[in-house]
Amino acid sequence: MPSPRYALVAYINNPVGEFVENLRREIHPDLPDLAAHITLLPPRLLHGTERDALQMLARVCGQAEPFDVVLGDVQSFVPGTPTVYIRVASGAARLQELHDQLNREILCCSEEWTYIPHFTIAKMASQQAAEHVLRISRERWRHYSGPRRILLDRLTFVREQEANNWVDLAPVPLGGSLVSP
Repeated sequence: MPSPRYALVAYINNPVGEFVENLRREIHPDLPDLAAHITLLPPRLLHGTERDALQMLARVCGQAEPFDVVLGDVQSFVPGTPTVYIRVASGAARLQELHDQLNREILCCSEEWTYIPHFTIAKMASQQAAEHVLRISRERWRHYSGPRRILLDRLTFVREQEANNWVDLAPVPLGGSLVSP
């Protein structure tokens, strides 16, 4: 059995998160229910134990104060990858800094893509499908009237059980100590 992959995400449990989850169900109904989130550490193997990783997360994230992220316009990573997302307009530098502080030691990974803070709507099967979803998403986002500001004060360390199936391992608060799951 291959080694599991791990990631660090910030779940978005507010109206904008609900908007993205509903939009995703509409444009990509065959995708399993995936909670709205911003990824801080993309999937990776660990260079040690889960306990070691949690200790590092607690140490680094405990020193990082909560911060706001403001969402911008809808974009895509086409032609690199057929992913449609909402750009982080404000707070991207803080996300990048935290990513860089965590992508070390036990959590170090030579990532396939350069880390660009974003809020994924959907990863499609083809460039053509992504371009279609991009048009729909831009139109829906234009009519979205809810909040576009998100307070990031808690992250979640997750492990991949199987393809597109992630399990939460532990909440990781910013500016505090690790909370028991």
